[in-house]
Amino acid sequence: MADSREHTLTGTRSSITAREWPRERPRYVALLIHGYGEHIGRYEYVADVLHGHGAAVFGPDHLGHGKSGGERVLIEDFEDVVGDVHAVELLARDTYPDVPVVLIGHSMGGLVAARYAQRYGDGLAALVLSGPVIGSWGPLHQLLALDPLPEVPIDPTALSRDPAVGRAYAADPLVWHGPFKRPTLEAFVRTLDTISKSGDVGALPLLWLHGDDDRIVPLAASRAGIEELRGSEWDERVYPGAQHEVFNETVKDTVLADVTRFVDDVLA
Repeated sequence: MADSREHTLTGTRSSITAREWPRERPRYVALLIHGYGEHIGRYEYVADVLHGHGAAVFGPDHLGHGKSGGERVLIEDFEDVVGDVHAVELLARDTYPDVPVVLIGHSMGGLVAARYAQRYGDGLAALVLSGPVIGSWGPLHQLLALDPLPEVPIDPTALSRDPAVGRAYAADPLVWHGPFKRPTLEAFVRTLDTISKSGDVGALPLLWLHGDDDRIVPLAASRAGIEELRGSEWDERVYPGAQHEVFNETVKDTVLADVTRFVDDVLA
């Protein structure tokens, strides 16, 4: 595995911990945006593959996640998270001037990355969305209709067909294993609406990745959001039988090969 180091940044609402996998004279910077309840440390394998492909890799732990500050999994406004990601991008650009930046977001991180592309897409070389919460997300309104919210965490068995992924997730002390929080769910609803109303990404190349057996963020709902967001250059890869975390799936090497091939085409 490639060596990494941590940075502590002043975030919008709290201190933010970001990890860097440095590389001398990188071809590009990969900025990884993790999903709900997890942390950037779960992307070690992804970072290692991208590093081997020529990237310097950065990724924050979001507000209320992992090693960053804030109440656990409490996000009252996703614009704050977008601002924190921008601080990491500025760090990456200061470290590696004039190197193209590829933004890669998974699940909730796909929501953040989509909104980020709408706000800061002019500075990006490409956008990759994996199982993104975009378009609509059925569980949101179902949960918000309940009072109190049920104590229902994410099911580790729905992440991947590889049972080791679920076991590691369940045992990870930096993963949130509790219920959703109402302000966070309400922030999801507002941000989905904001993305839907804020236009497409124009000429920014977009690659959408999704498992067709994703029971956490179903494929069809995300497709509607992609249709609104995509611009003139986009592609999709749907993996038969794959569950939510395609970067941790049994076909993860195929998935990452699709990502690196996409990046090669963009950089060419």
